Amino acid sequence: MMRIGNDIEEAAYWLRKGEVVAIPTETVYGLAANIYNEKAVEKIYTLKNRPKNNPLIVHLKSDKELSKYAVNIPVKAKILAQTFWPGPLTLVLEKSAQIPSHITSGKDTVGLRVPAKKILLELLHELDFPLAAPSANPSNRTSATSTDHIIEYFKGKPLAYALEGGACEKGLESTIIGFDKGEPVIYRLGALSIELIEKVVGKVTVFNKATEIILVPGMFSKHYAPKTKLLPVEDWKDYCKNNPNKKLLY
Repeated sequence: MMRIGNDIEEAAYWLRKGEVVAIPTETVYGLAANIYNEKAVEKIYTLKNRPKNNPLIVHLKSDKELSKYAVNIPVKAKILAQTFWPGPLTLVLEKSAQIPSHITSGKDTVGLRVPAKKILLELLHELDFPLAAPSANPSNRTSATSTDHIIEYFKGKPLAYALEGGACEKGLESTIIGFDKGEPVIYRLGALSIELIEKVVGKVTVFNKATEIILVPGMFSKHYAPKTKLLPVEDWKDYCKNNPNKKLLY
């Protein structure tokens, strides 16, 4: 049965045991496992019903670890890391030998980020390994931003522990940036705006080509799909007044 609490030592205990732990970040909650434990990583894919060709983001404790887990790092990648880490930015870089292929779906690149959530950083400093952590939701569902959502999605599932961190400050996934000949390419729009990025490294490209190759998380044609129906109206106040029996989310 899943336990929920703010005990960093308990969360670390389960991660060392090869279990999956729900973790809070400033963006959304994630399902975390030791990147070096292939069976634990397999549990993430099973819990989420996640396609195996969808790579996982690796969470580091500090930007000082960047050169340990990536090689041939572009200058602009280093500038972005120094500016926005800890924060809602994922950098896709050529992976070092420290990154196992079961994290990257066999690709030679890896998504890396340093989260800004204090309790998660404390947990990462307790561990001697980084955490693979995609968003804590079944595939094609909206991401969890509270432990209430974790319970809704994974009640009765083999999830060892959920680290309570309160509501996520951003509530939107990290922005993912890769590089083409050293120049930044945004592969997934997210919590870090293009405007802030361009203030630091100049004009960036947004990748929007149709492709069957999943380079980074979030590139499937259907992703983070809500079940709530969308009803476009010109004036929602007038609509509510004229349709008092309709239940709306706003």
